[in-house]
Amino acid sequence: MATNGCEGRLKMIEELTTNAEQIQDEVLGEILSRNAGTEYLRGYLHGQTEKQLFKKNVPIVTYEDLKPYIDRIANGETSDILLAEPITGFFLSSRTSGGQPKLMPVTAEVANKWELFRGLYESPAIKHFGDINQAGKRLELMFGRPEIETPSGLKAASVSTSIYNECNFRTILSKLYTSPIETIFCPDPNQGLYCQLLFGLIQRDEVVKVGSVFASTVLRGIKFVENHWQELCYDIKTGQLTDWITDSGCRNAASLVMKPNPEQADLIETICNCKSWEGIIRKLWPKARYIGCICTGIMRQYTTELEFYSRGLPLVSDLYACSEAICGINLEPLHKPCDVSYTFLPNMAYFEFLPVKNEGDGSIEMKSNNEDTELVDLVNVKAGQCYELVVTTCAGLYRYKVGDVLMVSGFYNNAPQFQFVERKNVILSVDQEKTSETDLFKAVTEAKALLDPLGFILTEYTSYVDTSSAPGHYVLFWEIKGKEGKHCKELDPKIMSLHYTYKIYRKRNIIAALEIRVVKQGCFEALMDYYVSKGTSLSQYKKPSCIKSEEALKILDSRVIGKYFSPKPSL
Repeated sequence: MATNGCEGRLKMIEELTTNAEQIQDEVLGEILSRNAGTEYLRGYLHGQTEKQLFKKNVPIVTYEDLKPYIDRIANGETSDILLAEPITGFFLSSRTSGGQPKLMPVTAEVANKWELFRGLYESPAIKHFGDINQAGKRLELMFGRPEIETPSGLKAASVSTSIYNECNFRTILSKLYTSPIETIFCPDPNQGLYCQLLFGLIQRDEVVKVGSVFASTVLRGIKFVENHWQELCYDIKTGQLTDWITDSGCRNAASLVMKPNPEQADLIETICNCKSWEGIIRKLWPKARYIGCICTGIMRQYTTELEFYSRGLPLVSDLYACSEAICGINLEPLHKPCDVSYTFLPNMAYFEFLPVKNEGDGSIEMKSNNEDTELVDLVNVKAGQCYELVVTTCAGLYRYKVGDVLMVSGFYNNAPQFQFVERKNVILSVDQEKTSETDLFKAVTEAKALLDPLGFILTEYTSYVDTSSAPGHYVLFWEIKGKEGKHCKELDPKIMSLHYTYKIYRKRNIIAALEIRVVKQGCFEALMDYYVSKGTSLSQYKKPSCIKSEEALKILDSRVIGKYFSPKPSL
């Protein structure tokens, strides 16, 4: 049964989505009336606050356009360069999408919006699965990183780390979660992961939800259990933490909860020591009602494996948000990841949308900032149309291109619902052909279907463009599991087929042969470890679809066990 609090939040969602247009106008009006006198907006609005003047004069920008202003604040200048409200800190964006992390200003109002948002996005799941806060605990894999202090003295941290640092979160942690705070902030992510899984297994009869921020982290956790279950069982049996966990915080936390439990250890050992790990999540945590993690966007590639390990447990993508803005929630948590839409909440930011042209070959063409393209308001988007998201926030982002391409899947009351399509940047290009994240995902999905009857499971992939020789060519790194003794030497590279434009360029020798490099098992875990060692939080790690880092490329190349080149395609 839903709680009264949940019912109130569901009612709020109804009111917000019904009055979307009015609320959007109010949100923009408040932002402009408060910030029209800032250095940035004054140059475009001259102190005025009219919506039409804002749309006519304020340019559409990217992070690089705002970075000089944000850097000045981070270096000690007052925040009224960008916004009237004092900045309390910065959110750090994920590092893996495009190199260095971005600094996004945070204010007290931003923090309040995030607190409200957490209640709203959890409400549909509570409606469908019951109030898990009353039913038991959550095994959520969480990883915080130390805050970075900017020259101004203001702290910068990822969104997840900022949440873990909140007093309210720490107050409810022991009641609602299986992981002690010491394991979340363990400097060694592998030690923290081991301990979080250990405590989750010790409390397995209380666990009603398994999850993390992203699907990739949940999958890494399950594979970690697959590789360490004997050691975990030994620790549970003896009540003693393994010697390689040296972090004092983790050891102190373990001493408070661990005691010998041979019966529990034997039961877990029996479950893990089976021929197939299909449905292992449900077996290890029998009271779990669902798996909560983002399974859309680039995380789609992990859903097949997660579904294998979960065997019928729903995979629930609760929310769509980013460091720049809070956007939408999933009102239908029982939908499969491929069918998930996010209903935008009009009170979280002022949303505009840059139309995206659909090409005949299934790809999309982005409009440039310089084109005279009218941005579309939230309530005026068209079903079936793709758009690039543009946000104006209370934290000093004005007509800011987030970089996400979304497709309108429908409306809930008067608020549109969007499916995530891709990040806007073209990830692969040798000449004038354009291969997007969506193109690559589609081709790999088709290849997976062809690999399965041949006895192979494609578990991970990424790409890069090799231009060391002319003409250049695409390189795909694949991590594959062979069934029943199958070896990668039997792989046929013809199974990988890209879009029509690519085929034309390949046929004309403008692009050299597509290369597939098969890597050892565990290669992509090593890649994740590399990015985490550079400061990315394991909770927020998103594997890059295209490798830009030379060091990351070396990690992949050093683990290649087979290379295959595709023949010229027939059109």
